[in-house]
Amino acid sequence: MNPVKLIATRYLFSRKNISLISTLTVISVLGVTIGTALLIVVLSVFNGFFDLVKGLLLSYDPDIRIESVAERTFLPDAAFEEKLRNIPEINMFSPYLEGKVLLAHRGSEEKVVNVRGINTESFFDVIPIDSGLDSTKRDLSVINRSPGILVGSQLSSVLGLRDGDRVSLLSATSIQRSLTQFSGPRYYSFEIRGSFYLQQVFEGSLAFVDLEAAQRMFNVPKQVSGYDLRLHNQDHSDRIKALLEAELGPSFQISTWYDLQKPLYDVMNIEKWSAFFILMLIIMVAVLNIVGSLTMIVIQKSRDIGVLMSFGYSKRTIRSIFLRQGVLIGLIGCTIGGVLGLSLTWAQHVYGIVKIAGSDSFIIDAYPVVVNPLDIVLILAGSMLFCIVASWYPARRASALQPSDVLRYE
Repeated sequence: MNPVKLIATRYLFSRKNISLISTLTVISVLGVTIGTALLIVVLSVFNGFFDLVKGLLLSYDPDIRIESVAERTFLPDAAFEEKLRNIPEINMFSPYLEGKVLLAHRGSEEKVVNVRGINTESFFDVIPIDSGLDSTKRDLSVINRSPGILVGSQLSSVLGLRDGDRVSLLSATSIQRSLTQFSGPRYYSFEIRGSFYLQQVFEGSLAFVDLEAAQRMFNVPKQVSGYDLRLHNQDHSDRIKALLEAELGPSFQISTWYDLQKPLYDVMNIEKWSAFFILMLIIMVAVLNIVGSLTMIVIQKSRDIGVLMSFGYSKRTIRSIFLRQGVLIGLIGCTIGGVLGLSLTWAQHVYGIVKIAGSDSFIIDAYPVVVNPLDIVLILAGSMLFCIVASWYPARRASALQPSDVLRYE
């Protein structure tokens, strides 16, 4: 057996008696264990909420969105869409035209609504909104001289709208034209084909109409506000963004799913890593006990260290003995803490042990958890690094002992 490993183990786990040194060692191991387990659980909860919010947002946000930099709308040509088709990582794309209108319905108050003109043949494949919409409701073409419109279920409930009802939309463009041409504003009539459900952050004042109907209503023939893209692999969005910026030039703004909700995602990441550094303080406090326990071992075993040096052990070898003790404490604490943290995370994921207060009004009833392998690596590596750094001072002090001094009076 390696003598360095043997001596380090015997010094650290002596069975002769329970002393202050062994007590400090146990406290050090417990501190690393608890800190590691807590970090795994807490970061997994942050990951769970991040994925939950991301999933909700991606029910309306695309993987990548292309918009004009200079104007609110632009006129795409055949070459524009051909460039998109030539990028194999792009699964599909869909143009859209967006603007605000005043929605009026007989017997109800008028309401400002965000209307999006869509290509029904591609939009529902790019943006996975309510899967309960059948092909009949998704058909927004002109039927019996009336184009169709889809409204959010919340908006439908507030205004008392039903399938088959007719609503009138008045765009800002129509209002402006009536003021400049001294004519009455032009209302556009639509037939409600159905309603869809999205989370309230989107749904409140959202409606979909056919793209050509929106172009007529906003008086921008054949123009669009942008393109929504769905990728084969969402993880490649940053790389495809850079590729599109080089391909389309500075006239277009390319936004990934992260860019579209960047303030929210940034806040969630800041909270996660702030919790990471704060909880790391628990491990830092624990490793201070390592400094104390190993320093006391050096003092207690100074005669043994002198004997080892007189037998030919080098300063480097003596230093390795005490560094290995710090490594052993770190390995034991990280192993037990890692297993404990992952077990608690698994139990929460499967059984939902810890419930969310007031979950009756929330979309989930228990804290979500998602384990990120990179987080586990960072936690274990950080804990081990603290343990090694904490053992450096006692190891250096042990290697600085002079055999003649410690053995003089023996």
